Amino acid sequence: MVKAIEWIDGKVIMLDQSKLPFEVTFIECTDYRKVAEGIKKLWIRGAPAIGIAAAMGTALGAQDIKAGNFNEFMEALEPTFNELLSTRPTGVNIRWAMERVRSFLMRRRDEPVDRLKKLLIEEAKRILEEDIEVNKAIGRWGAEFIKDGDTILTHCNAGSLATGGYGTATAPIFAAKEQGKRFEVFVDETRPVLQGARLTTWELMQEGIPVTLIVDNAAGTLMKMRKIDLIIVGTDRTARNGDVANKIGTYTLAVLCKEHKIPFYVAAPLSSIDFSIASGEGIPIEERGPEEVTHISGRGDSIQIAPDGVRVRNIAFDITPHRYVTAIITEKGVFRPRDLKKLIRDDVNLEKLRIRPAAILSCNREPRRSYKTSSRGR
Repeated sequence: MVKAIEWIDGKVIMLDQSKLPFEVTFIECTDYRKVAEGIKKLWIRGAPAIGIAAAMGTALGAQDIKAGNFNEFMEALEPTFNELLSTRPTGVNIRWAMERVRSFLMRRRDEPVDRLKKLLIEEAKRILEEDIEVNKAIGRWGAEFIKDGDTILTHCNAGSLATGGYGTATAPIFAAKEQGKRFEVFVDETRPVLQGARLTTWELMQEGIPVTLIVDNAAGTLMKMRKIDLIIVGTDRTARNGDVANKIGTYTLAVLCKEHKIPFYVAAPLSSIDFSIASGEGIPIEERGPEEVTHISGRGDSIQIAPDGVRVRNIAFDITPHRYVTAIITEKGVFRPRDLKKLIRDDVNLEKLRIRPAAILSCNREPRRSYKTSSRGR
């Protein structure tokens, strides 16, 4: 699997995902401002990956600081924290990473400043390594819900490119393949930036997984045709009650799943669950520039597809209420949305809270039917 981000020889190396799948280009970041630029411009994207990038960016920012003591060091590091935190507001992983780094430093405030700089690099690398292990655990739990012969739909990109490696929503898919299960995957194109078309299809093809690309608006029809058995998506931030913030269009899919009695799963590492927010109403929603909607990029320059001067609202994420979510797949197991809040209790019995595939109702789905479709455009 291609790595989205690494720390090599004192630099942060990130894969420029804005150029995929036509060009594989790596960008060297030698200061935290370059890392922040990469997060803003979507050179790197996906909640876990940008959390890792923020941690590595902080480690980069620390290397040039001249400070005689801990307090001076933390004061000088504050602009780095602030700039990285401001890059993308919806995903919680940047804040999670910054809080983890702050706590890490506070516990070592008696260490010399030069030592702290080295320790920050080690901690950033550790966050990357832990993320990969978390994703593999999500894969093991989630693969239990994929049956031989299933067809899975996923939206946007929550694969290895969006994480330290292995992915979140793709983790059960990769694990199911390793178990020898036969299945296929439909991928929404995911307008306006086309993460599904450009990234998820590319990743799955690299792993030899049968994949079919569809336009976003085709998902409902495929469900009606009984061509979809389950949906797995990722999340940029999930509230304590199980409301899910994910790429725009996720809410639409969840409502369609409810109508067609199809299980809707969210792959969510615990780092992306914001236990401080009671519901999705408290999650800030990022809006991006109009050019992502008015223009479309291909192998070369972007092509304008809308009239000059048209007004645009480019809402990057939406909130899926927990009532539409069948289950949340985490590294600790698979849980009902209503049980997420119990995970922060020290005395929680995870085994009692976990659900298994048998607990997911069949919903009396009718047998699949064959539908003839024409390849001719209309």
